Amino acid sequence: MVTLTQKTLDFNHKIKLSNDGGSLSSDTGEFLFREFDEKIGFSKTLVKYLRLNDSRKYYLHSNENLLRQKVYQIIAGYAEDDAADQLTHDPVFKEIIETPTLASQPSLSRFYTRFDKDSIEQLNLANQEMLDKIHCFRQSKELFIDLDSTHSDTYGDQESSSYNTHYGTMGFHPLVAFDGATGDFLKAQLRPGNVYTSNGVVEFIRPLIKHYNEMFPETTLFLRGDSGFAVPGLYDLCEEESVLYIIRLKSNSQLQSLAKEYHPSSAPLDVSKTETYYEETIYQAKSWSKPRRVIIQSVRPAGELFFTHSFFVTNFELAFPQDIVRAYQKRGTMENYIKEAKNGFYFDHMNSHAFLVNEVKMMLTLLAYNLTNWLRTLCFPEGQKTMQIDTIRTRLIKAASKVVKSGRSLYFKLSSSFVYQNFFWDVLNRIQKLQLE
Repeated sequence: MVTLTQKTLDFNHKIKLSNDGGSLSSDTGEFLFREFDEKIGFSKTLVKYLRLNDSRKYYLHSNENLLRQKVYQIIAGYAEDDAADQLTHDPVFKEIIETPTLASQPSLSRFYTRFDKDSIEQLNLANQEMLDKIHCFRQSKELFIDLDSTHSDTYGDQESSSYNTHYGTMGFHPLVAFDGATGDFLKAQLRPGNVYTSNGVVEFIRPLIKHYNEMFPETTLFLRGDSGFAVPGLYDLCEEESVLYIIRLKSNSQLQSLAKEYHPSSAPLDVSKTETYYEETIYQAKSWSKPRRVIIQSVRPAGELFFTHSFFVTNFELAFPQDIVRAYQKRGTMENYIKEAKNGFYFDHMNSHAFLVNEVKMMLTLLAYNLTNWLRTLCFPEGQKTMQIDTIRTRLIKAASKVVKSGRSLYFKLSSSFVYQNFFWDVLNRIQKLQLE
């Protein structure tokens, strides 16, 4: 329930503030997302795959509307479900969701409990269908599968929450995969907090690789991962499926000995300059089924006497060692994707006692992230396609408007002093010109 407040300002008693302005909204930019949603068939695809255990005989809010409401709340920056209680009669949200009133926080909470494992998998399938559609539109010839794991803090007695020694805190340890070239969120899996980084990674990534090999045989697949994913099963999978990979190896005494043969410690010729060397060798660990190509990067920073060595296993046959290392280093952009997913879309807000509900919330943030990423990469002007969600909210979404009804039309009148109006109208024009099919 909205509390009506009126305050007089001390610096000027003529100025009075109140929140009873009527049919106003501060999120007019959400219409651009809804227009883009319709263009690419986002909501229609979600509805096609949505399968819930719903025993309700009478209801005001369909599951389809509840799903759309939550995704659009996340995009607008309303992380908590109880924000819906204030948005109940917001004119923009009502038109976007196509409902007389928005669902309240209790309705959203009950919505999550209607999911099961199969329902979550259906959302994964919906996400994959949309990824395929966007992939075709972009006419992408490569797909860079960047693997990583991250941490989500938990508080209290939450199911499957465990202590993670690496992060030094209680929580979950999700596994994620992004497209390193486009920033698309390919897949995510929620895991207990105490599992190792590579736990279940082969089972996680195999369906994704097989899907792209079957659906897009002309697309070259690249896979990159840090030393946490240096497991023979992943190498074997990539080689079986013709996936090119670069995975960093953990250092061991044998690898260090190989590196020191190439560049033993000696007095530098010029201590003021950093020395960097790239070598390659054929190496086979005891757990490997066969020898593999390993790249050695040896760096002696300026002012230091000793080299530090990094090791990378790869099945790239023709690329030079320095090119292999540089290709791996581009994986660093994934850290920005994870950071945005967490800080901008609340990917790590795991606040339910039930593990399955937290999985559902994670999937909804993934969908909200992807809808935003597709909009900015396909319809934003050049130079603004990498704009972060916080900036998108400031310049596009948080646009105030007043609703005026006239005959059969609804006019949402934006402020004449809206600073980013040129950007707003430019993006809308680009959306309406988009021809995805």
